[in-house]
Amino acid sequence: MNHPPVVLGLDFGGTKIAVAVCDVAGNKLASVAVPSRGELGAVASFGHGVQTARDLLKSAAPDSRLAAVGAATFGIPFDDRVELAPAIDGWGALRFGDELRTAFPGVRVRMATDAKAAARAESRWGSLAGYDPAVYLNLGTGLAAAIVIGGRVLAGGHAAAGEIGYNLRTLEDVGRELGHRVMLEDMVSGQALPGRAAAAGLSPDGHSAADVFQASRHDPAVDGLISEFVNELAFHLTNLAILVDPVRIAVGGGMARSWDRIGPRLTKALRAAVPFPPELVVAHFPEDAPLLGAVALAVDAAANASDTAANASDAPANADPDADGDGDGAGSGGGSGGGAGSGGGEGSATNTGGGAAANAGGGAAAEAGGGAPGDQTFPEIDTHGSEGEQDRRSWTHAGAGSAPAVSGTGQSLPLA
Repeated sequence: MNHPPVVLGLDFGGTKIAVAVCDVAGNKLASVAVPSRGELGAVASFGHGVQTARDLLKSAAPDSRLAAVGAATFGIPFDDRVELAPAIDGWGALRFGDELRTAFPGVRVRMATDAKAAARAESRWGSLAGYDPAVYLNLGTGLAAAIVIGGRVLAGGHAAAGEIGYNLRTLEDVGRELGHRVMLEDMVSGQALPGRAAAAGLSPDGHSAADVFQASRHDPAVDGLISEFVNELAFHLTNLAILVDPVRIAVGGGMARSWDRIGPRLTKALRAAVPFPPELVVAHFPEDAPLLGAVALAVDAAANASDTAANASDAPANADPDADGDGDGAGSGGGSGGGAGSGGGEGSATNTGGGAAANAGGGAAAEAGGGAPGDQTFPEIDTHGSEGEQDRRSWTHAGAGSAPAVSGTGQSLPLA
């Protein structure tokens, strides 16, 4: 029996790892979310994510060939490291792309920072579709934004566009190196808020950002902290809106659950200060956008592989197989060598399979390979530590050409 190929999406977060197995059109077959185990370090956390993905593949599509992997992560992923990734100890030194290719040999791999992957999903299927330019604001464990221009997510010269968590906070910060100032993300993020509340004696250690927001409803002191928190966020979002002049801003991440406290203040600030105020909305996929963006990367990689194979006999010698127009930033070739790419769109393309790849055009890395059905064997991964509880989520199949809904949300959007 001929089993159709599948693609895999992974979202490595600071507190959880989400995985989805989909068909090559993007229809979700199964998904799972597990704790990141960040307290065990980068190697254990990454291994836990890989093993979770393998287990899901085995249960959801045991006889199908894996055509491509898309991965989103906090920080900026490269083959040999992850830049700007302080959330888990050692994550910055993780050879992210290389380790993914080792874990899933013979499979095309694409990767992107989580906020940019989320923006890709929102601009393709969600609240930013048809809005240009647009901004995606990620209010999760960390703080970041992504800018969509001409239907593409802006990468920047070093793939760091939108990393507003590094913004200066005061005039005294001008000229100070990072280690000698408090950056914005350390004060305005899901990770920072509980620490601020505990330091002020307003809540015990171990509380989450959601706990602090909930406490603000009946505690005036905590309410004052939340107002200060949101005002500082509004200050920076307003300046970003003045710079970009977006038509719409979508806000996602875990703190979007507290929209009744965040949304009105951000809207008021934008309307008061921005010459042409953008519309402000909650993201269509407030918590799953990075995972859906990873799925989109995998779907595009699988489609590109098919197009490349179909046109191989007619292609010139220097043709770039990454013909989807993304120019998926910071890519590097696999095999026995490879070049460093920069610029272009929002992700990173990595080559796997037979032979070395030549870097070509706008930072997009040429890819090759892809194993035949039955040839795929995945090496063992030591995840370290005990097995965490898996939060398995059901997905509603939406039919060919659609991004299926998370059960209970009623969200179903076309892939095109």
